[in-house]
Amino acid sequence: MWTPEFYTRSSVVTLAAMVAKTSTIRVGTSIAYASGRSPLMLATEARSLDELSGGRLVLGLGLGTKRMMEDWHGLPGDSPAVRMEELVPLLRRLWRLHEGPVAHEGRFYRCNVVPTAEVDEPLRTDIPVFTAGVSPRMVQTAGRVADGLLGHVLFSPRYVEEVVVPAIDEGRRKTGREDAPVEKVGIVITSVSDDADQARREVAGQIGFYCAPKSYGALLEMSGFGEAGDKVRTAFAARDFAAMTAAVTDPMIDAIGVAGTPSEVRTQLAALEDVYDHVVLYPPSFQLSPERCDELAATLADEFGA
Repeated sequence: MWTPEFYTRSSVVTLAAMVAKTSTIRVGTSIAYASGRSPLMLATEARSLDELSGGRLVLGLGLGTKRMMEDWHGLPGDSPAVRMEELVPLLRRLWRLHEGPVAHEGRFYRCNVVPTAEVDEPLRTDIPVFTAGVSPRMVQTAGRVADGLLGHVLFSPRYVEEVVVPAIDEGRRKTGREDAPVEKVGIVITSVSDDADQARREVAGQIGFYCAPKSYGALLEMSGFGEAGDKVRTAFAARDFAAMTAAVTDPMIDAIGVAGTPSEVRTQLAALEDVYDHVVLYPPSFQLSPERCDELAATLADEFGA
């Protein structure tokens, strides 16, 4: 189970609630904003969640877009990949605070933690860290310093093959981690219904919502959907959400999302086993009623949670 974060929800708080209600399932943040927390707070929150869960945590980190970093968190939006590559090793040092003080003077972070009392050794000093990335350089970060990559919901198998895999390999090569395992996680917009057309419309609406920012234009272009993305953005700017959903083509739905009856969805998910190491099912919510959102989430858990 993975918890998202936005300006109205904390992935960490939500995950703590999930941890309290589960005992064996892997749990992760997808993502927690690294740009909104200091390294010490991130390390402390992760340590707490990992201990509460009995060692089941994956810390999924992202920075958001340049605008989000600057407008939401009040930070410079430049060089996000380098910022993340400074942060992740620092977190791993902070999880070893029981071995001694941590002093760090970097380009983006300053941290000088001298314990004032004895520090207990944490349950794990090697909590898995997955980083989010879209551009080739940001995807490289996972290969350079992380244990996994959290893909974007607009990734297509073509984009993974032509952009993501080479970028991860390049990142590993640049830091001498050629043999390091880097788990590829696909976050896939998924809707299931006995009415396959309804499921496809729901997925199309959510894809359209994510296509709206111009910053994802290059991703869509490289997947062969640049023209459709332009139409989606035009409709979204006019707040014509029906036209926006209609602009999402059938090939886009088939390449980016998963939709249909339970048996159709099961077949589509099986095909993704050759693309990703792990698939996160993301139920759409854009313009859906709360009742439908709850129904869809429950159906996905019941049908595909095992």
